[in-house]
Amino acid sequence: MKEIIQTENAPAAIGPYSQATTINGMVFTSGQIPLVAASGDVLDGDITVQTELVMNNLMAVLEAAGCDATKVMKTTCFLKDMGDFAAFNAVYAIYFPENPPARSCVAVKTLPKDVLVEVEAVAVK
Repeated sequence: MKEIIQTENAPAAIGPYSQATTINGMVFTSGQIPLVAASGDVLDGDITVQTELVMNNLMAVLEAAGCDATKVMKTTCFLKDMGDFAAFNAVYAIYFPENPPARSCVAVKTLPKDVLVEVEAVAVK
């Protein structure tokens, strides 16, 4: 049976979706953007600052689902500017220091609230 995951340690959904769902031991997160959990405000800053918050938000959702970064099988990463790829990778690598998950990373025209980065994950419990 599908379970809805919700935590106050990550930003609340800004639309008709859940922070994550789980079923049959699989965890599917919604994309995390650099929103401050307590206020819902976008964190101003460059790609490094925004990526740190995105990854922290993602880790909070994974923790609420009963897993962590070591259980992530696949991420999909969205960048506003592929020129930020190297700086994004430098932060992203901190969260997956060994045996990183499979990943897709694409540049997109616009992200919600005009942020620089969004990351979603599929994990196992």
